[in-house]
Amino acid sequence: MWPRISIVLGLVTGVFAAVLIMGAILAFAPESAPAVTPAPTVAGAPSVVPATVAASPTTVPSTTAATASADSGALFHIGEPAPALVVPQVGGGTIDLASLKGQAVWVNFMATWCPACVDEFPLMNGFAARYAEDGLVVLAIDIKEEEGVVAAFAQRLGAIFPMGLDTDGSVAQRWGVAALPVHFWIDRDGIVRDGALGGIGPDVMALGLTTILSGAIVTP
Repeated sequence: MWPRISIVLGLVTGVFAAVLIMGAILAFAPESAPAVTPAPTVAGAPSVVPATVAASPTTVPSTTAATASADSGALFHIGEPAPALVVPQVGGGTIDLASLKGQAVWVNFMATWCPACVDEFPLMNGFAARYAEDGLVVLAIDIKEEEGVVAAFAQRLGAIFPMGLDTDGSVAQRWGVAALPVHFWIDRDGIVRDGALGGIGPDVMALGLTTILSGAIVTP
């Protein structure tokens, strides 16, 4: 009987050892990579750019200086003869731009209710006084207001230059005025040389004046 038991124990021990060896082999064997099936290609289809390649930014064309200059020229009639301007003058008389040919003229379209217009008047007064001897004439043209209102405005701000009355807005329409205030600088030959939408400061005003006051040193 004892020999049989020894045989059985030997078989069990052998089987157990075999199981351990097989487990070790499976544990340390390299794991095989799964087979990859290539995606079918379609003739003529565009290739896909890898995600790691950054797409170059789209460049939006900017407005060039030449384009901006052309737009300003059209808006302010730059390089063209100034449109006709004949209006009643506050306090009596008539303002006729054609009669001022030979002088440098700064035309400002404005209204008394316009805050920017109020801010600009003291600056315009200063330029009018400083460059009168250089042949500068400053004109302020009020749009669609009563003479009494405009006269009181001029007195309150101490305007030293003539003010005209575009009572029906027809002159402003002829000049293409779309907003107030707006400025035009006209040379001695009656040609518009520069323009600007208001509220502007002394720097812009001085730049406008340099285009029509040849020989004068214009400072803000």
